Amino acid sequence: MKVTIFGASGLLGKVLMREWRGDEVIGLSSRDVDIRAAGRVQEVAERTCPEWIVLAAAYTNVDECESHPDLAYAVNRDGAVNVAKAAQQTGAKLLFLSSDYVFDGKKTSPYETGDARNPQSVYGRSKAEAEVRLLDVMAECCIARTSWLFGTGGKCFPDTILKLAATRPTLDVVDDQRGSPTYTVDLARAIISLCRAQARGIVHVTNAGDCSWFEFAREIVKGAGLATEMRPVTSQQMARPAPRPAYSVLSSKSLQRYGIAMPTWQDALHRYLQERNN
Repeated sequence: MKVTIFGASGLLGKVLMREWRGDEVIGLSSRDVDIRAAGRVQEVAERTCPEWIVLAAAYTNVDECESHPDLAYAVNRDGAVNVAKAAQQTGAKLLFLSSDYVFDGKKTSPYETGDARNPQSVYGRSKAEAEVRLLDVMAECCIARTSWLFGTGGKCFPDTILKLAATRPTLDVVDDQRGSPTYTVDLARAIISLCRAQARGIVHVTNAGDCSWFEFAREIVKGAGLATEMRPVTSQQMARPAPRPAYSVLSSKSLQRYGIAMPTWQDALHRYLQERNN
């Protein structure tokens, strides 16, 4: 199988390149191709002739998206449409990475794939609009929604917590937002399995279990053997430019239909800490 990955230098893209074995995989960074340039995207798709395109490229700084909405929509929505059109015209299948931020967080039970989108941030709206347009362009595409992504080799929540905990005796962490931390290694392996299973439609792909950011931070510090005190605070006390869903746990039913089971986030965190120390 021939695969082309857009966003191969990102937090997830680097792991996809490392984990994807046994197939012919071409990885492209934003320096290689800007997905906002439709002609260039089409040219790359024609040249690489993949069976699958994985779109992991995105503008993911949620707070910056609030002050740069034009850029967020240009990359996350319009860029995704450019890739979808190129995939359609070259006969490739497409897997697009989306987000739990397409939901408003008002539920108290895991979100199913068919639940209504109601994003509360620019980033969430850019991803939600991309999903709708992609399904119009390519009804057969696969949309893989994930959440709270972390991994080595880039900026992520555990990395930030560990750096702060190394220099501070106490840390305040939000305790009223709940989701499922997802390790890049586990997400990459699930994406590979989905492509090989010829997946289509919306699939929720996260590590098993859920927690608050405070509970996640507490496990990170504990796992690293640090003595920093964690103090729970509210979202209001730690106001950010972009609103976050209070609850964005994603149901695993859609993933289970493909026979894919994800490890718990605690197990994933343990492996992340081991990888970070190597």
